[in-house]
Amino acid sequence: MKPGPLPAVDVPDDMAGAAKLPHRGPLPTRLGVTEPGPEEPLAVVAVGPAGAGRPEVLAGVLRLDPGMLTVPAGSWLVVRHSRVPTRAAYVPGYRQPHSYGADLLAAGPALARPPRRVELSVPEPLLRHFSLVDTPDTGALGAAGTRLLLDAAGRAGAVLFVTAADQAFTAVELNLLAEVARARVEVFFAVTPGAAGWAPVPEVPAATEGTGASVAPVGSASAPAPVDPVAVTVEAHRAALLAAVPGLARARWFAVADGDGADLRRALVGWAADEGLRRASADPPVLPGAQGRVPVAADPGDWSERLDGQARSWAQRIRQHLALELANAHLRVVQEIVFGVGCAGLPQLLDREMEALSLLATAQCDHAVHRLVEEAAGRVLGAPLSAGVRRRLCFAVRWGLADHRAGHELDRVLLVTSTGGVAGLTGAGATDALASCPGGEREEVLPPVAVALSGGCWQHWRSPGNHDPNAARAWAQRALREIELELSREVSRRLEVVRLSLDGVLSDAVDHGILLA
Repeated sequence: MKPGPLPAVDVPDDMAGAAKLPHRGPLPTRLGVTEPGPEEPLAVVAVGPAGAGRPEVLAGVLRLDPGMLTVPAGSWLVVRHSRVPTRAAYVPGYRQPHSYGADLLAAGPALARPPRRVELSVPEPLLRHFSLVDTPDTGALGAAGTRLLLDAAGRAGAVLFVTAADQAFTAVELNLLAEVARARVEVFFAVTPGAAGWAPVPEVPAATEGTGASVAPVGSASAPAPVDPVAVTVEAHRAALLAAVPGLARARWFAVADGDGADLRRALVGWAADEGLRRASADPPVLPGAQGRVPVAADPGDWSERLDGQARSWAQRIRQHLALELANAHLRVVQEIVFGVGCAGLPQLLDREMEALSLLATAQCDHAVHRLVEEAAGRVLGAPLSAGVRRRLCFAVRWGLADHRAGHELDRVLLVTSTGGVAGLTGAGATDALASCPGGEREEVLPPVAVALSGGCWQHWRSPGNHDPNAARAWAQRALREIELELSREVSRRLEVVRLSLDGVLSDAVDHGILLA
């Protein structure tokens, strides 16, 4: 019997910040602004609407030609420091990045699909302090893209919003900035001239004949002060923003014209110095319990049986949450096929939904692993875990995963094919291409969950003969159903190998009477 359509179920919005601490609080059910860890590299995420001159502003800050910052539509740009200039595109489905020459767009059509991100490395001293990340225009982000941006902004630490003098904040942008305002993220605003320049300055009315009124000469005590159109424009945008998002009252504003971003550049360097010091001081050189032997409890009880039941319970909860998220994604995709991007835009839309889903599934698996380690090891050791002991246990569990994989490679990419099926891609570097904004070195037990669309999906739905909305809806439904089935198996498999590895580590501790990890 052919499966019916996925039901649309609303996910509650009261857990937006649940992903801040993976091992505390409830299971995260949606992506929000992620709290950065000490190991996360500093970055500034550039955001803004189309037509605001964002590439010119970034080029002025970096002292580069704006053409160097051009990327394919929908791709993210990450600019890093390097002694040798390079440009590489990270495309899901490939284990190695693609090198680009001087003309990025000339090489773009040779790829089977647009890259998730393009990394540009240049010998610019400013990039020693932080990386710069440019995102798609706010009008093209969609619901999934907004969640990806919030996650990246939280880990990066700063957001640069670029708007033009003749542009007003949209509802989507205000909601985005309201989410950012509730987190520990520094926000900078850059205002550029509009199509007609800066805001017009009202003229002083001249005296009408016969009234006896006269205009005082400039410089006299009664003459009105000259009005700066740049200051008027910036202040008008600031007042409009604070009326809707008062939490951004401390944000700094800059007027940028003709690529002159000297003041903005100095402000970003100052922020990076303070934020880098804060993150470094938050990570002590030696965690409590990082060294020495830890005795086990005299009677740990039936900890192994409890661990088995809890692993199964966590896997079931994660599968249920992912099914709800896929149901909502199905509803958004159908709406866009009929009323939005159509068939040609379906691959980009679904690929962005799968990237957000991958981050959510990764956060949920990390949360479940931390809780399993906390509760099982807490029973065996007879006390709550210190930060150092927890890190030692997670390292030992990660080291033991290789013995329990049973031929299954956890570093695997799930690729949606043009027929609506799901294929696996394994090997070193397979998952590196899937992050639009990569973070620091991952220290969690499990590798990230990775789902993406293959290049065949782009080729299929962008060909002239494939523009039937009904066929696109059926294909999307079939693809999402296959993703749900494959993710369910993947989550169960991952938590099972973690349970086996953790059981082995704790069994050794019980046999020896001390934790040797």
